[in-house]
Amino acid sequence: MKDSGKAQSFVGSPYALELRGVGRTFGALVALNDVSMNVQAGERRAVLGANGAGKTTLFNAITGDFPPTSGRITFFGEDITELPPHERIRRGLRRTYQNSLLFNNLSVRDNLYLAQRGVSRGRFSFRRPGADDPAIEQTENMARFVHLEEVLNLIVSALSHGQQRQLEIGMALAGAPRLLLLDEPAAGLSAAERTDLMSMLNGLPSHIGFIIIEHDLDVALKVVENVTIMENGRVFKEGSPSEIQEDPDVQAIYLGESHR
Repeated sequence: MKDSGKAQSFVGSPYALELRGVGRTFGALVALNDVSMNVQAGERRAVLGANGAGKTTLFNAITGDFPPTSGRITFFGEDITELPPHERIRRGLRRTYQNSLLFNNLSVRDNLYLAQRGVSRGRFSFRRPGADDPAIEQTENMARFVHLEEVLNLIVSALSHGQQRQLEIGMALAGAPRLLLLDEPAAGLSAAERTDLMSMLNGLPSHIGFIIIEHDLDVALKVVENVTIMENGRVFKEGSPSEIQEDPDVQAIYLGESHR
């Protein structure tokens, strides 16, 4: 597919994100197969499944890191199937990754500031920021929201794993995101850090929706309204957290007896 930088508008769509028959192949490997999904504006959804089910590939297709080889994706009524990743970011789509992508030799403050500037109109300016630069105030506000105000001047490499995860979420919230894709944000966190993460996710403004991939079901099922289960690159089941927990097929394959 060619990245044209242009997108077609579909007026009247009631959804923030629509996937229609999305597929992704890598040679003979079928990683996604005819995936369709609707996500409402402000909705919080979990995508669950065993390793290799296609969860991260789904995120890659949505963000354009590995665009779909079939099907269509619309974002707030606009066809983004062939848009490059930076154009999707400009439209309010944000993402975190399984492995942290941070500027480890810079401070927390610098990381948050660069994230703010990266989605601002003046991102290519070489002028030194003044005291009235709105990105400076936004950086302070975001540090407070992700509970990093006490370590703003620390170098990122000195942070704990949990704090680095918090910083990733703070950077993803830069600008005016409309939908976050969170790829295993609780991986490697302590019990206290997982509680802090849930508090942050539940504290997001209601207009910011998110889709979370998470192996820690005690986190995932407590912060979302809807759940999609994937298997072999396809959508296997969809429902509310309680419906998914009570579904015998899901229990047998994914959740185990302890989540009955």
